Amino acid sequence: MDSRKGTSENGTGVAPIKILIIDGEHDHCRLYKEELEDDGYKVLTAMTWTEGIDIFMKETPDVVTVDVCMADCEERIKLLGQMKQTNPEVSIILLTAYDYHDDFERPFVDAHVIKSSDLSELKDTIKAAALQRNNA
Repeated sequence: MDSRKGTSENGTGVAPIKILIIDGEHDHCRLYKEELEDDGYKVLTAMTWTEGIDIFMKETPDVVTVDVCMADCEERIKLLGQMKQTNPEVSIILLTAYDYHDDFERPFVDAHVIKSSDLSELKDTIKAAALQRNNA
C-alpha cells in the first residue's frame, strides 16, 4: 500500500480505505470529502447521527470522523459505543474546535483532532489509523 494514499500503489485491486465523515456542517463534509478523495480514500458523509449510523451499518467504514458538537456527551458515548460494538476494528476520530478530551469517551475514541483549515493533522491521523489497520 502506498503510505501516502488510501489505495494500493500497484493496482492490485486492494480496496481503498473507507472513511465516514459525520459532521453537521455541509461545507465541512464537502471539504473533507474532496480532500480525502484526492488522497485516494473512499469517503462517505453524513450530516446527522441517524444518517451516520445508517451508513455505518450498511458500509462498514474503516475510519469514522465525528464532529464533537454533533450530540451531547451522553448520546455521543452511546453512539460511539454502538459503533465499536458493531465493528471493534473501526478507528474513531473526534473532530473538535477545542482542545477537548473527555475521559468517558476514551474507550471508544482512537484520536482527537482539532479542526483547522489546514487538514494535515486530520490526514496524518487517518493515514496512521489506516496503516495500523493494515498492519493488524
